[in-house]
Amino acid sequence: MTAITDPVVSVVNHLLGTEDWARQRLAPFAGQAFHIEGGPLRLELSIADEGWIAPAEIAHTPLVEIRITHEALTEILADPAKAFSAAQLSGSAQFAEALAFVFRNLRWDYEADLAKLFGDIAAHRLAGVLRDGLSWQRETLARIGANAAEFVTEEAAIVTPRRDVSRFGADVDALRDDLARLEKRIARLAAQS
Repeated sequence: MTAITDPVVSVVNHLLGTEDWARQRLAPFAGQAFHIEGGPLRLELSIADEGWIAPAEIAHTPLVEIRITHEALTEILADPAKAFSAAQLSGSAQFAEALAFVFRNLRWDYEADLAKLFGDIAAHRLAGVLRDGLSWQRETLARIGANAAEFVTEEAAIVTPRRDVSRFGADVDALRDDLARLEKRIARLAAQS
């Protein structure tokens, strides 16, 4: 078991603890192992009784392999559901579909966890601050990305803008069609003479 496996199992099981539907969806696969691989990280996990997650036994062959691309790793912070949909799954289709559905739809009710620590009112206010902060962060990242794309395509001319590539493709298509018509005309004239 790797050092990262224990915290991951604890966090996922905490989330599963508040979502009976998710454990019910995973319970039929009790005893089955799955591996998640992304960058240098490799988690070897299995489904325990009643749909909980547990570390997989070393000799246990995984029924499903989940490979998270580098792009998806960066998406995990912004939108975990979208990141998981970009993952590459292989193995048992039913087990992979159950895992994908659970991980796409599993949500952390951080307001309920904050309420246990600080009370309902403070938790509600803290959750609002967190939501506003995350919303601001997403908007800021989107603006930075748009500005960087504009700089790279318009100011520095490092990358050709999409509209120019589209226009070039349309011009090439038109030239190909014109050439095909010209070849047919030449072939007709050659046949007539």
